[in-house]
Amino acid sequence: MAPGVPDAALQDHLRTRRAAGPVATTTLLAEIRVLGYTGSPNLLVRYLEQGRAEESLADPSVRRLTSWIMTDPDHLADEPGTHRDKLTAVCPEMTALTSHVTAFAKLLAHHEHPTTGHAALAEWIEAVNGDDLPALHAFVRGLQKDQDAVQAGLDLPYSNGATEGINNKTKLLKRQTYGRAGFALLRQRILLN
Repeated sequence: MAPGVPDAALQDHLRTRRAAGPVATTTLLAEIRVLGYTGSPNLLVRYLEQGRAEESLADPSVRRLTSWIMTDPDHLADEPGTHRDKLTAVCPEMTALTSHVTAFAKLLAHHEHPTTGHAALAEWIEAVNGDDLPALHAFVRGLQKDQDAVQAGLDLPYSNGATEGINNKTKLLKRQTYGRAGFALLRQRILLN
């Protein structure tokens, strides 16, 4: 064991004390000195900051869990995938949400068959409406308001993504030179990029 790192008995004591509630590091140091700790206070602080005194992984932030849900399960590393599955399995609504998001992503990614795109979208909407997920219900209402455009996006191989990319790049260049350059320099930057 590395010098200054508490042994297993001291680690168990630290875990127990920290699980009970917030405890000052000086109090923990005094307690484990009585139990035989000979390391420095700085090593104890470093040990506690590294989280080795914690038994399990900390719960991920909402943003991290959302990114795990939005990512194709095949592209998730083992640890985040397992952690995501454990967190979503606890709540039936999260399990349903994850399955609906994954199904919609597959619907968007695999639209090789234009004839089945309409039926697949209708099935997905029906499945979402069958569950009690208000956030997805609002999303479905938005899809239904613009159903012709959504259906065209699923059925047709065309995309305006390239045009939107150029518009985004042009606006970025304009913002970067706002108030500092005239039309000639802006034109030059657009043509060179």
